[in-house]
Amino acid sequence: MPQPAPFSPRAAARVLARVSPRVLALGDCAATISFGESIAPDIHARVKAFCGALAEAGPIPGLKEWAPAFASVTLWYDPDRIAFAELAGRLADLAEQPARGGGTGALFEIPFCAEDNLAPDLDEVAALKGLKREVYLARFGGLVFEVYMLGFQPGFAYLGGLPDALSAPRLATPRKVVPAGSVAIADGMCAAYPYASPGGWRLIGRTPAPLFDIGNAARPALLAPGDRVRWRAISRREFDALESRWRAEGFQPDSLRAAS
Repeated sequence: MPQPAPFSPRAAARVLARVSPRVLALGDCAATISFGESIAPDIHARVKAFCGALAEAGPIPGLKEWAPAFASVTLWYDPDRIAFAELAGRLADLAEQPARGGGTGALFEIPFCAEDNLAPDLDEVAALKGLKREVYLARFGGLVFEVYMLGFQPGFAYLGGLPDALSAPRLATPRKVVPAGSVAIADGMCAAYPYASPGGWRLIGRTPAPLFDIGNAARPALLAPGDRVRWRAISRREFDALESRWRAEGFQPDSLRAAS
């Protein structure tokens, strides 16, 4: 009698990625289209493909806006202009578009500093992985992350692409205050806090770059879903100089765009 194949998270993710999406009503003026139940590259590739197909399809009467998440997209619409059943049918058709590989947005190279008191968890994380802090930082700086979604705070970007070899679980007890700009990792994800707040992620550095600018009406958040991020380690002196300059002269987000 053949034995069942051993469980493989990657194989399970691929199966989930092939599951037909579900369109769910959220009250009478919003809907969510779900492509799976887990955070996985294959599933998120379908989210990106759907958003791309939605943008290329042109305006859908009554559809106001949409926002992608890890494994789903939420859409807001005017029920007086389009019924849920009609919208759900259109969304299901668009969801059959093939997934597109690679990043769809801009590549940002964002400076961060891991010196002094700016990286309180770095030594512990590195030791947990059997690495020296310099080796950990070198490997971290060689990664290119992708913005999966925004949430938790305005401009808080969830970055996918942190391998198990550099990841660590969340803190058992969250901090009451995480400083603004803190670069953090947890459970295969990376992020940076736009504002000071409570938080349970591991802090491995801090960036002087403003991550959310309420005065920039066109694009208040530095990062958007589909963008990619490479972190560039800098000294404390350079950190202080950039922070002072951007506070005095203003911050230009395009200055951090890098060649793909």
